[in-house]
Amino acid sequence: MKPVSAYQDVPGRVRLARFLTRRDFQSQGLFIILAILLIWGSIHVASSNLAESSGKTGFAFLWQKASFELGESLIPYSAGDTYFKAFVVGVLNTLKVAALGIVLSTFIGLIIALGQLSKSVVITRLCRGYVEVVRNIPLLLQLLFWHTFLLRGLPTVRQALSPVDGIYLTNRGLYLVSPVPESSFGIVMAALLVGIILASGLWYWHRKTNAGFRLWPLGLTLTFLPAIIATYVAGAPITWDVPQLTGFNFTGGMTISPEFTAMLLGLSIYTGAFNAEIIRAGILGVSKGQVEAGLSLGLHPGQVMRKIVLPQALRIIIPPISNSYLNLTKESSLGVAIGYPEIVRVANITLAETSQSLECISIIMLIYLILSLITSLILNVMNARSSREER
Repeated sequence: MKPVSAYQDVPGRVRLARFLTRRDFQSQGLFIILAILLIWGSIHVASSNLAESSGKTGFAFLWQKASFELGESLIPYSAGDTYFKAFVVGVLNTLKVAALGIVLSTFIGLIIALGQLSKSVVITRLCRGYVEVVRNIPLLLQLLFWHTFLLRGLPTVRQALSPVDGIYLTNRGLYLVSPVPESSFGIVMAALLVGIILASGLWYWHRKTNAGFRLWPLGLTLTFLPAIIATYVAGAPITWDVPQLTGFNFTGGMTISPEFTAMLLGLSIYTGAFNAEIIRAGILGVSKGQVEAGLSLGLHPGQVMRKIVLPQALRIIIPPISNSYLNLTKESSLGVAIGYPEIVRVANITLAETSQSLECISIIMLIYLILSLITSLILNVMNARSSREER
């Protein structure tokens, strides 16, 4: 027979009484009760205020027609579309500036971090000065500076800067040549996908068999040859739409607005300063013995950094840089100060037209919560993968 413990000899009522009298249980229970009361009180006060002001509640307004235009959109949008579509445009604009800002700020952080570790005193001092200056100037002021510079420091449309034909830089934005898909675009893209699959199969076979030939010439040929043949048979997949000066502005092509440029520059430069310190700390966290071992094998210092130091530094870099990426995503809401049509600006305009304050604020909070959770999930997966590789 199994021995009966002293805990099992205690009656159930006595065990329950002991559990209920534990201080940690009582403190947690008190916290839950206070949280429920706070939430209930907030809902009650909000409902009372809405009832007194005869305000409408609910999210039915999302399907009403919006009467405002948005200066920038990744999807077709115009006044008369629904508020829901306006919010979608705001979310896409937020994602666009956040995604590009994450990539650009990471690149800036890596360059500045390597500069701080340089043997050149001048480069080290310049990079260190960049970090100290940029980190201590509020992001909002930087956004206002870049927006003012782009609007007042660049020439007018009639005096546009044009380094090459098809590219025009003015205070109204940067005008670029834009690709226009033709009827053969789908056929060529399908052929390119077939080429990528063939090249992937060749790479897998070469890795398994250790075949004695250079892989990249045949791999490139297999990747692009089907697309080249499809282009020859079906015609060019794209044509180019060149911007032209018509009246007081350029028409055609692709336009990058000053608001988007100011947002991207401000977020990337500001966050890049923080990323530089994170990456520098990660590189310094790798033991010097690893570097010395690489150099003793005859590797160039650049190869040591790329193949030995940075892969090991990732497990130190990813956790803190995740917070930096989350902050960049949330700080994109400051675009409302310079007129960039991200989610907060769309919500503010919608609130002014519909007076649905609780609903608009709830939508903003929910969207930023979802974006933060998705970003955290992706980076946590990357962190777990790098930790497994390290073990």
